[in-house]
Amino acid sequence: MKFTLSWLSEYVSLDGLTRERMADRLTMLGLEVDAVQELYVGLDAIVTAKVLSVEKHPNADRLTLCRVEVGTETVPIVCGAPNVRAGLVTAIARPGVRLPDGHKIKKAKVRGEVSMGMLCSWRELGIGEDHSGIMELDSTLKSGLSLKEVLSLDDTMIEIDLTPNRSDCASVLGVAREVAGFTNQKMTPPVTETPRLDGSGVDFSVTIEDPDLCPRYAARKLTNVVIKPSPWWLQRQLMAVGMRPINNIVDITNFVMLEYGQPLHAFDFNKIAESSVIVRRPRSTEKTFTTLDEVERTLDPEMLMICDGKGPVAVAGVMGGLDSEVTEMTSEVLLESACFDPVSIRRTARNLNLPSEASYRFERGVDPDGIAYAMERAVQLMCALAEARVVDGGVDEYPGKKDLLQIDCRVQRVNELLGIDLSADKMVAYLRGIEIGLEDRGDNVLQVTVPSFRIDIEREADLVEEVARLYGYNEIPVSQPTIAMDYPRRDPLRQLRQDAGATLTSLGFYEAINYSFTAEKHCDMLGLAADDKRRQFVRLLNPLTEDQAVMRTMLLPGILENIRRNINFQQTDIRLFEIGKVFAFTTEGEQPDERYMLCAVLSGGRYPEASPLYYSEQKADIFDIKGAAETLFKSLRLVGKSGDISFLADPEHVQPYAEPLFNIRIMDGEEQLGTISKLPRKAARAFAVKQDVFFLELDLEALLDLARSDKAFSPLPRYPSVKRDIALLVPENVPAGALLDDILAHKMENVVYADIFDVYSGKSIEAGRKSVALTVTYQSTDKTLDDETVDDFHDKIVQSLMSRFDGRYREGKE
Repeated sequence: MKFTLSWLSEYVSLDGLTRERMADRLTMLGLEVDAVQELYVGLDAIVTAKVLSVEKHPNADRLTLCRVEVGTETVPIVCGAPNVRAGLVTAIARPGVRLPDGHKIKKAKVRGEVSMGMLCSWRELGIGEDHSGIMELDSTLKSGLSLKEVLSLDDTMIEIDLTPNRSDCASVLGVAREVAGFTNQKMTPPVTETPRLDGSGVDFSVTIEDPDLCPRYAARKLTNVVIKPSPWWLQRQLMAVGMRPINNIVDITNFVMLEYGQPLHAFDFNKIAESSVIVRRPRSTEKTFTTLDEVERTLDPEMLMICDGKGPVAVAGVMGGLDSEVTEMTSEVLLESACFDPVSIRRTARNLNLPSEASYRFERGVDPDGIAYAMERAVQLMCALAEARVVDGGVDEYPGKKDLLQIDCRVQRVNELLGIDLSADKMVAYLRGIEIGLEDRGDNVLQVTVPSFRIDIEREADLVEEVARLYGYNEIPVSQPTIAMDYPRRDPLRQLRQDAGATLTSLGFYEAINYSFTAEKHCDMLGLAADDKRRQFVRLLNPLTEDQAVMRTMLLPGILENIRRNINFQQTDIRLFEIGKVFAFTTEGEQPDERYMLCAVLSGGRYPEASPLYYSEQKADIFDIKGAAETLFKSLRLVGKSGDISFLADPEHVQPYAEPLFNIRIMDGEEQLGTISKLPRKAARAFAVKQDVFFLELDLEALLDLARSDKAFSPLPRYPSVKRDIALLVPENVPAGALLDDILAHKMENVVYADIFDVYSGKSIEAGRKSVALTVTYQSTDKTLDDETVDDFHDKIVQSLMSRFDGRYREGKE
């Protein structure tokens, strides 16, 4: 948004405001100033001159010899302009003057004739684009006057970068309102009253077929219009902000658009078929439209058009049509002032690749209540500058009229959020300074009526921002934030998922993330019974494919599909896990029961990344996946409700997709937390997997109910440890792990470690028995253990195992 200080000063006094202070205050108000540019620099030495006489140059056909009066002097000038003539008042650059383009004027001889300067055109002085001849100024002007003073060129242009929400400042009056606010003045707009337009007494009609895209449309007719160049003051203001003057009617619509922020459009009334204006979308037969720039545009069915009785005459809010434009022959004008839907205009401008000053404002939203004021201002200017006569009455269709928004603003809340101490009276003064209506409701509550031009104010927080802007961001005291020195409570389930994933990743597993949508056939592939609850699916209304028609009730099928794909790509050593939700059907019309589960699988080599020279024959087995599960529980520091968590071999209670001989249930007392097993060959073949697959399934939400032991620090031992081995023959039906559990369960003094290192049955072992070998480590924290003490502890452990599990030494010792 560009404006000049001279233009701004027409609505608010700028006394005492330098351009630097103006730029600083606007920036601190949220209207960031991009540029402050002094206009027409380098024209101080350019003065007016009057041509006294003109003679033909004796040595050139296209040059003339002129005697020019410059103040009290008369100087000869050689000129080639076609419009030079006696009595013409123009501008002269004397020898020694440097023009804006850098060219320095010198005394010269032109074809033998002396020239003491140059008569200048608009373009040579950087004022305009006209280079058809030298400048033609008011013939009553005296010579020798400063051109900058005569043309009021001593001015400054300011450009501000508006945020999309501040459409109210896309106008000079909007900026003036902000300046009036911080200088404690009252803005004086050019129009304060508008006539009532009820459609009576006019010879045209307006119909809005799409009120959702056009909430308001007003139009007036002017006759006896004379099309001619605009006066200099109007041209100057437009050129100062980068707009090219065209003629008085078009210039007035552009001027008022910049002044009020309300785009206007002038139609040649005699080109409006059937004298009717219809605001609608294009018909199916209306495919293209030629705009003012003589480009044929392809129309979209959702674009809003301004039409007459035959078809479109303008693209609403973007650009007018070539067939209805104002030309030198125009004598009657239909003036449009309307409000259009911002989203529709933005989409239309983008689709047509046709940005304009009008669409820039409509895209951000214009003041629907300001339409009549902008149109009245344009009507007044057309009557004054185009000798027009306005037809009494007009049309103002306003189907989208809304009541003004009212918001309660709590004074105490404003002060709390900003960290200041402002009284209600001071806040009222600030807000009324930018024309926001207020009423004091008592109890330090202000009822604010949001004006129609402030479409960005929707809630109390927006009013707090307004007070902060007007009070001054720099005036708000700076303080360090108060931060409580505590650790925010984390979601325990999320923490558990993260910890479990981190542990499995550290064990060499890779995380898989599959869709929650799966195929119903997976239940058949795993051999689930017909009445299994996991066959009660939550079905999708509009599935992408048949293989994604239901919500999953298990994680295992998705990971088995991952295994198949990896094997197809010759990746046979696989360690995968997934943590995700499964969805259990409840009742029709109700949300499913969602529960987090963990599933991990092992298949292929035991050491997938080790050298095949040493480990090529070693395949993963049930103990690898069991070890991963044990490490997971140990890392999570989970404590069972009824004691230690146990891993029980159970060939009886087996899932349909588990091998009975490999089935291990993870138990907390009588509650099952998960399962470890091997996938049967039949199920593996159903998923096109030909190698052994071992899996772990855990109910994470059941684990969430378990306590987690505190982390404890143990100092490094100062005294040496002693190892003893135990090799016993026990009945074959005794689990080897039961012996280890018995040692650990007694928590015998000085026993710091115990583990199984061999289980053997067969040759040299009597029938019905197996050999179990264990190692036990003893260590004291306060002394070195001697052999006698260790032997005593060790014998107690051996005797306990023999008595509980009917064990004896392999060598026949009792």
